[in-house]
Amino acid sequence: MTQITLVFLHALGMSGGEWDLLRNSLPEGVCLALDLPGFGSRADEGHADVAAMVDDVANTIRARRLTACVLVGHSMGGKIATLLAARAAAGEQGLSGVLGVVLVAASPPAPEPIDEARRNAMIGWVSSGSIGRGDAEKFVDANTARQLPASERDHAIADVMRCNREAWLAWLERGADEDWSSLAGHIDIPALIVAGAEDGDLGEAAQRRLNLPHYTNGTVRVIDDAAHLIPYEQPVALAGLIADHVAAVAASALPERFARLLGSDRVSARAREAMLARTRPLSDEQSHWSPAQLDVVCALIARVLPDVGADRALARRIGTAVHGAGDGWRFVDLPPDAEAWARGLATLDALTGGFAGLPAVDQVNWLSRIDAGEAGIDGEAERLSSAQMTLWFQDVRAEIVRQWIAAPAAMAAIGYDGFAVGGDGPRKQGYTRTAADDLERWQFDAEVSA
Repeated sequence: MTQITLVFLHALGMSGGEWDLLRNSLPEGVCLALDLPGFGSRADEGHADVAAMVDDVANTIRARRLTACVLVGHSMGGKIATLLAARAAAGEQGLSGVLGVVLVAASPPAPEPIDEARRNAMIGWVSSGSIGRGDAEKFVDANTARQLPASERDHAIADVMRCNREAWLAWLERGADEDWSSLAGHIDIPALIVAGAEDGDLGEAAQRRLNLPHYTNGTVRVIDDAAHLIPYEQPVALAGLIADHVAAVAASALPERFARLLGSDRVSARAREAMLARTRPLSDEQSHWSPAQLDVVCALIARVLPDVGADRALARRIGTAVHGAGDGWRFVDLPPDAEAWARGLATLDALTGGFAGLPAVDQVNWLSRIDAGEAGIDGEAERLSSAQMTLWFQDVRAEIVRQWIAAPAAMAAIGYDGFAVGGDGPRKQGYTRTAADDLERWQFDAEVSA
């Protein structure tokens, strides 16, 4: 199974060390807790604006050649995570490994809600240089539901005191107020959005209003007895939510070599975006199937592609295709795709007394009769005749196979690399060798630029 890397992005005034307690509560895995420019071990680097911080994290992901990662952004780091996820979802080179996002009391792409008097007071803390101990204590204590244990509190206070003055001001005076909503748009990468029950400005209501609308597959969870510094306040509870989210998105991870090729300069951003969209999970509602229809489609998949089985994710993708643009053609004796499938599924269920519940051998026998033109319901407007059922079953087989082979996981399984023949440069790489079994170097290994 592909190893998932967690990329942690900290809050204003914090550092990668804010995640230490949480990392101790996570299952064994790869965790990358970054210091953003101007904070933690990088305090001497000075101010970086929002765009520069997003670029910084993107370059780190590319440099480490991460092919399967989940972004975990806290407060300020949440804004960075969302903007990076938007770039990944749009097919940016080297970011195809971003499988999921966790936002923790996250600042939104839109201007962050913050009390102006409190903002001005925080700006005043650095009027004479770095933040003093007393003001750092105020910051930490104001952002927790109850005072932290001494060791954790001292760690957080020390982080606030060592952050760069210009980086502190840059976020409070500019970064938090920048509106990146249009760039963030609607992101189909699965997101877990976590709020502290006692957080003021960035609690559940703000998360639902400002962050959730940017994620087409987002879930909001609330952690009790926590305000804003959740990684310090409730590390075990937060770790459990993150672990569950990682487990949920892990199914979309692609084999490392294939993911590296997909993220390379041999693939255009448009092709990469389209392929990655096929790895994102869909809900039952997004498939447009009723629960009963979805069960029948799953059973059909298991009979058409026995090695695949009753793949519910594939059934959902078929539903979005059938109820969307379709494949551009239909048999003249069949109605449009969405109606044909509805009538075909209803006819199949009526003929068999519930197709999905039959033993596999009986399902095969019924489909053989349909293929031979021996089963249908004549004279009913909401059903298909025997001749129509034969045509419909041909279309069913074609659509199931079409949607299966269009999935990057299937391409990886059969070793297909025909998508990697032209990036976004002026020269499209294509193939130089086309004879059977005569492979090029890039097909042998993963040494392509990512």
